[in-house]
Amino acid sequence: MARRRLLTEEQWARFLAVADDERAMVRHYTLGRNELDIVSLRRTPHTRLGCAILLCYLHHPGRIPGPDERPPSALLEFVARQVAAEPEDFIAYSRRDQNRREQVAAIMARTGHRAFDRTLFRDLAAWLTSKAQITRDPIILATTLVDEFRRRRILIPSAAILELMLHQARGRAERILHRALIEGIDQRTTDALDRLLTLQINTETTMLAWLRRAPAAPTARNMLTVIERLTALKALGIDRTSRTRVPEVAFQRLAAEGLRMTPQHLQDLATARRRAVLTATAIRLEMDLTDVTLSMFDKLIGSLARKAERRTAENTLRSVRDTQTQLRILLTACKAVIGAREAGTDPYAAVDQGVGWFRFMKCVTDSEALAKPEAADLRAEMLGRYATVRAFAPTFLDRFRFLGSPSVTPLLRALDIIRAMHAAGRRTLPDKPPTGFIRRSWRPFVIKKDGIDRKAYEICALSELRDRLRAGDVWVEGSRQYRDFESCLMPRPTFDILHKEGTLPVAVARNAEKHLAERAAELDRIVADVAALAGQGLLEDVDLSNGELRISPIRDTTPPEAEELGRRAYDLMPRIKVTDLLLEVDGWTDFSGCFTHQRSGRPADDRAAALTAVLADGINLGLSRMSEACRGSSMRQLAWMHDWHVRDDTYTAALTRIIDTHRALPLAAVWGDGRTSSSDGQFYRAGGRGEAIGDVNAHHGNEPGIAFYTHVSDQYGPYHTKVIAATASEAPHVIDGLLHHQSGLAIEEHYTDTGGASDHVFGLCALLGFRFAPRIRDLKDRRLYLLPGREAPTILQSLVGGTIDVGHLMANWTELLRLATSIRSGTATASAMLRRLAAYPRQNGLALALRELGRIERTAFTLQWLRDPGLRRRANAGLNKGEARNALARAIFFNRLGEMRDRSFENQVFRASGLNLLVSAIILWNTRYLEAAFAELATQGHAVTPELMRHVAPLGWEHVGLTGDYVWGADPLPETGLRPLRRMQSLLAA
Repeated sequence: MARRRLLTEEQWARFLAVADDERAMVRHYTLGRNELDIVSLRRTPHTRLGCAILLCYLHHPGRIPGPDERPPSALLEFVARQVAAEPEDFIAYSRRDQNRREQVAAIMARTGHRAFDRTLFRDLAAWLTSKAQITRDPIILATTLVDEFRRRRILIPSAAILELMLHQARGRAERILHRALIEGIDQRTTDALDRLLTLQINTETTMLAWLRRAPAAPTARNMLTVIERLTALKALGIDRTSRTRVPEVAFQRLAAEGLRMTPQHLQDLATARRRAVLTATAIRLEMDLTDVTLSMFDKLIGSLARKAERRTAENTLRSVRDTQTQLRILLTACKAVIGAREAGTDPYAAVDQGVGWFRFMKCVTDSEALAKPEAADLRAEMLGRYATVRAFAPTFLDRFRFLGSPSVTPLLRALDIIRAMHAAGRRTLPDKPPTGFIRRSWRPFVIKKDGIDRKAYEICALSELRDRLRAGDVWVEGSRQYRDFESCLMPRPTFDILHKEGTLPVAVARNAEKHLAERAAELDRIVADVAALAGQGLLEDVDLSNGELRISPIRDTTPPEAEELGRRAYDLMPRIKVTDLLLEVDGWTDFSGCFTHQRSGRPADDRAAALTAVLADGINLGLSRMSEACRGSSMRQLAWMHDWHVRDDTYTAALTRIIDTHRALPLAAVWGDGRTSSSDGQFYRAGGRGEAIGDVNAHHGNEPGIAFYTHVSDQYGPYHTKVIAATASEAPHVIDGLLHHQSGLAIEEHYTDTGGASDHVFGLCALLGFRFAPRIRDLKDRRLYLLPGREAPTILQSLVGGTIDVGHLMANWTELLRLATSIRSGTATASAMLRRLAAYPRQNGLALALRELGRIERTAFTLQWLRDPGLRRRANAGLNKGEARNALARAIFFNRLGEMRDRSFENQVFRASGLNLLVSAIILWNTRYLEAAFAELATQGHAVTPELMRHVAPLGWEHVGLTGDYVWGADPLPETGLRPLRRMQSLLAA
């Protein structure tokens, strides 16, 4: 059976082709002194030119030209000028093949080039095998192999031999990975792995399928179900350290295959490969389910606290109402007593007649309870929900062993005591349990006069465990999300080397004193400028009179002429179905080629099926209903395509192609230069099966949901998106999009609203070289901080809240640099690190140091915000672009009532990525046709200027058909390249 080609003939031809553009020819074919010396040995012009061409071919692409091959005319002209010959001289040289062969041998002897043979085949194939363990992408491997041929000065063989080398290297690499991963596994573990693919007793489900279908909703019952799966995985007896025997990317690839393949498909694999895939899958599942369990624990304790808080608020409100009722009764009784005394009658009879004696006595009794010291506290309510905690706590604590820093030793000892107490069935604590972890707010509930309250002790310990897991003080082996804080950072030896060499990827000085001196001089200058302008009343739209800051809101400045231009331009836009729009954009960008196969790395053979799967994500229709709405695509076909070709990395690559194509358009440059951007979250309600894992954010009502956090450039391109919890702070996710997009955008200044602003983000942006400019709603309540020894001018004193702790900042400067380096290099994500730093208690040195640095930057920004109305307008315009993009996204994501009904986080990510890709495609299509529409309007005599065009956004969708049947290629593109614009006809026309 013939092997399937990894690369097409056209792709191999590009690798072996001669460069013919000017820039490449200058780089590859400019002859040096040694090459010119070799050429000068030839007497005639045609031999000099032929020798020079041979040298050029040896240098790039690294082969000998064929006997009948004629170099490109541009190359002949470029080389002929260097060797005093004419391009036509090559005709005479090509007629004498004998001379050519002799020259090849002589030149190769002078330059050190070697002919390719069997020995070199084996040598290079073995060398390529190590690379193939890291990546299976045939394009990357082919590029690596061809570059190695050139580096070793070996003549590149034919495409067929290169293809064979790729096949052998990939196959050998896979076999090595399989052997390394399953080496040392005993027979008991091997049998257990094989049982993963057999049906469980009295079920129609294999154990592997059962393990993969773990519930995600945070309930006590689901936590026990997940722990049951973790216990089953642990019983397999697989050594988790075996993953370190293979490269991490190779391990993740094998695990991803095991998570996607059906049990029947896995049964058909070769024995070694099957067991290696199952081993990687089992280890990956154990890690994933560990994180799922810990996340459930986090949400359960958090939910317990939120419910207790709501119940406390309700009790407080009820107490106020009861107090008012009792006060009215007592008021009536008091009036009766006063009236009786003044009338000289019996006061007891007056009370009895006014309110009733028994009612009066009950009121006094109830008032005694209300008059007691305030006991409304959410912790008291949490204690009332001990039964919920008791349902999962024993199993949870028994399954996990927690590790931590020395500061949490009392907490870890307390957890050990609780675990042992549950295991032994005891109901009492030891005489002197550790109490060092108990916070002041918990002490009245835990430590009683007669000893330690066991229930309060347990709930307090579990609540503290949740906080310490979030901060990273406590961690669990085998978890990725809840691991040691130190392991998230770049290894210290590596950082020390970079620091010593001065190659840290940070935007601040390595020396803290130097950085602080620079910032002090800048702050002194800005403070003086703002104070002087404020004193003269010259701060535009800013009022600092009476010690209170007031900033006038920015008004819309869109000219009526721009609104009219936009209306006319969109009236000319051709109407198009969303399927034809995607095909057209794919023709410009080939973004569908980015959806490569998980294992082979090849693009999808069926482009329409790949686009259909993407469209199903983007419009929130789902694969099942999309197969009904799209002729020619079955559910099985779409499911296979989505499982093997649609991934987070393929979405990212496809989005990059669209964004880079869009930013190269002339009209995009009118909207911005691609150096500023904004980010904002968009809430989507959760419904159906997705409701159980959604979070309730009171800002969006009482319904659960999630948020898509999206970064949008000043050219309207949404270059990054991610899924975050509805209750999560947006601030930790600001920097992720700035660092982890793969487009060619070079963002320098970034805007957010109040939700994205924090002192930690200010500090980290300064370390990484981004200008952070949030539009803060309560700016007047944010205090400024000055460096020691500085005093604010009188007019600004009301805004100052304190002094920067310079000593603490300098003491932790190196650790701040290490944190920034770890984030910039990809060792850790900014969102993960900022979440942990925000969860740390106040005494954490790194968190405090980053806060102090952020206060310096926020103070400088606030003063600049007051002084520069242009900055305020830029930030407002940038955020408006993001909000306008959200309106387009909401219109596209219309199916299923616009609700998120996916249970898994992975599917939610696919929905967000598909939506963002579809939005980007519509923006690119609109931009191309707006250019054509503007050109048409200009020929009709309308005013079309850059000043007016920049107000017309490419976010319209009225001309795009989003509903109906989805048919591909029903309305093919004209040969001219663009569809004809619409011609508006009068309704009165005959």
